[in-house]
Amino acid sequence: MEQTQSVGRRQELEQKFRELYGIEPEFVVRAPGRVNLIGEHTDYNDGFVFPAAIERDVMIAFARRQDRQVRAYALNFNQSSTFTLEDIQQASEARERWSNYLRAMAWVFQQEGLPTTGINAVVQGNVPLGAGLSSSAAMLVASGLLFATASGTNVQPVRMAQLARQAENQFIGARVGIMDQFISALGVRNHALFIDTRALTYEAVPLPASGVSIVIADTNKKRPEGNLTTWYNERVDECAQAVALFQKHLPDVKALRDVSVEQFEKYEAELPTLARKRARHVVTEDARVLESVTALKAGDIARFGTLMNLSHDSLRYDYEVSCAELDALVEAARAVEGVYGARMTGAGFGGCTVSLVADSALGAFQRDVPARYKAATGLDTTIYVTTAAQGAEVLA
Repeated sequence: MEQTQSVGRRQELEQKFRELYGIEPEFVVRAPGRVNLIGEHTDYNDGFVFPAAIERDVMIAFARRQDRQVRAYALNFNQSSTFTLEDIQQASEARERWSNYLRAMAWVFQQEGLPTTGINAVVQGNVPLGAGLSSSAAMLVASGLLFATASGTNVQPVRMAQLARQAENQFIGARVGIMDQFISALGVRNHALFIDTRALTYEAVPLPASGVSIVIADTNKKRPEGNLTTWYNERVDECAQAVALFQKHLPDVKALRDVSVEQFEKYEAELPTLARKRARHVVTEDARVLESVTALKAGDIARFGTLMNLSHDSLRYDYEVSCAELDALVEAARAVEGVYGARMTGAGFGGCTVSLVADSALGAFQRDVPARYKAATGLDTTIYVTTAAQGAEVLA
């Protein structure tokens, strides 16, 4: 089904390109969103994460121009935006804000001395916006692949992820870690990616070939973008505060990734309440990621699910990035027999949950979870059953 939809989207994209520019597109690139199975808010603490790319992506059809203009059209919004590569600024009007991710990648390429060329482009994405499935990372990585392809520059996927993070940090202004961009650039079909965000090493770990599915459920609670950035940056600062206090006893600590559970328990009483709670989540979450990879390799799906449940509870009570809607959706999922584990995924304060569900329980999940969630919140949920998808690529 997803493959059929992808073909249809590409045809629509290319048709719109011909209508707008009167020529054929030279290239089509895509980059997927992601769902993080476990390892939340650890990436900007140099920790471990375990995401998978999903079957929803940003797709861009484009052709090179002879000048330094970038002309782009977003099918999702029926809006166009034009800027020059000689003077890249953030879009001043709200209706063009989607183009900031394209602008950000052009800007960071120039900052790093990589060539850029003018282009005509049409953009379309089916990663739900504001749902915590990394539509922004998908747009950044797709845009980076666009500029690299247009100029004939070979940018390796790990480097592309670094550039996309730099763009989001420095041009967009969100102090995110590298997980979202990394999995969008390097995802492997039917695998989750165990990533060490400090060393930027990774291992593709096979997901069960049958019997279990990844199910994403959207709270449909949209988060004010400015507020989310503020909340996110507050957590970054609270983690940094904890690191500074640990360094008084453990001078080799550079990030919370360097603090073991035992060390945390030894010194936690010296931390202010908020810094202690934030650090407890990150330290224990890193340990959960390592254990979850071991469990998956051993085929112990039940243990993996238990670790997902523990992760959500930690995010809810210690990191305090959950919300009533996420909690209601997690509780509705956990009530279904055959659900191994359920947790919020993404930055939090809304967005999506991810559940590991026995295939035999999919029908009950799709029937019962929306009803329970509606009864608890008055909101509808949108459910996506997905497999792990391939990372960013130039389509043939």
